[in-house]
Amino acid sequence: MHTEDSRAAVASLTAWFESLTPQSLGQLGRFYTADARFKDPFNEVRGMPSITLIFKHMFVALHEPRFVVTHQIVDGPQAFLVWEFRFRFKRFDTVTEQVIRGGSHLTLAADGRISDHRDYWDAAEELYEKLPGLGALMRWLKRQANR
Repeated sequence: MHTEDSRAAVASLTAWFESLTPQSLGQLGRFYTADARFKDPFNEVRGMPSITLIFKHMFVALHEPRFVVTHQIVDGPQAFLVWEFRFRFKRFDTVTEQVIRGGSHLTLAADGRISDHRDYWDAAEELYEKLPGLGALMRWLKRQANR
């Protein structure tokens, strides 16, 4: 796949990610191959049904989850998206918007759909430290490790 074709595919994918809703999950097949692999700090799955479940869970577990893509690097069939994941906790403080910063390495198939999606973000710093109770412990552990 040529870089220009990949750029167009990634632009379309980015627009979809940034406007993702429970209803738009039905379009997953436009953006992922049937046997695509997805990996993040909590999951490693293959196939659209499993990937769909991960996104569906995001909408069940969080208030108003959304992605904001801040940078893109595209080179042939490889792309890297730098993003902010914004949401509010359902079980804790539902007023404060949380932000997780991370990136996604995407490998595109010849047709421009994702065949491999790997998310990179620090679960300890970006998530655990923000949780009531556990956050205090994680921040204390971080201070101890930095001594």
